[in-house]
Amino acid sequence: MGSANRKFQSMSEERRKKVLSAIVKHFIQTAEPVGSQTILVSYHFHVSPATIRNDMMTLEEDGYIFQPHTSAGRVPTDKGYRAFVDEIADYDLVRAQALTTIKNIQLEYTTQKVRESLYDAVSLLARATNMASFATTPDNPRTFFLGMSNVLRQPEFVGDTVHASEVIEVLEKSDNFVRTLASLNILDDSAKAFIGEESILPQIQSCSIIVTRYNKGGFKGYLGILGPKRMNYPFNIVILEEVKKLLDN
Repeated sequence: MGSANRKFQSMSEERRKKVLSAIVKHFIQTAEPVGSQTILVSYHFHVSPATIRNDMMTLEEDGYIFQPHTSAGRVPTDKGYRAFVDEIADYDLVRAQALTTIKNIQLEYTTQKVRESLYDAVSLLARATNMASFATTPDNPRTFFLGMSNVLRQPEFVGDTVHASEVIEVLEKSDNFVRTLASLNILDDSAKAFIGEESILPQIQSCSIIVTRYNKGGFKGYLGILGPKRMNYPFNIVILEEVKKLLDN
């Protein structure tokens, strides 16, 4: 009889710890007092509502929770928080959650910094070459462009608005352009020029593309220049290679 009673007390104590844990977690998440029905349903206790109410009454009598006003809800006391921190919290589980959170934030931060570096590189390319410049984004297969107005001001396009609009339309279809870049078989990290028909897409065969691969912060993609075939190839190739060095560093 005595042994059975001790076991019953142990089971009751363990359940009350779980009830206190549920109250603390709920209050941390919502800043709202929590009632017995919420505890029962949200935290999947397989006991009667009366049992939960009795456990909450005991926890209140022992100073772990209190009733802030006339509602049925309870909130943790300092003693309740202390018990949660010292005796109840599952630190192995929480550590795994914390590490996942840190990794996600680090990835988000790295992605943002790479995106900012790419924007700076593309802006520098557009200004230095007076051409359009582009890069594929680090977190998804998209391409962004700067300096399209540089290209549209070239004599080849000023008098041919239809052709100019076709070039812009191709570039706006970013996914297709990314696939085109991948199909160019850029086997190393040097800058390569694809002149006219070598650029594959019929709508931009009046243009040339100079492109290289980048590897920044663990992200890989393409960085390049687009302009009319009448461009200064050696200068633009060297500019792209030097900007790529700045990006890599």
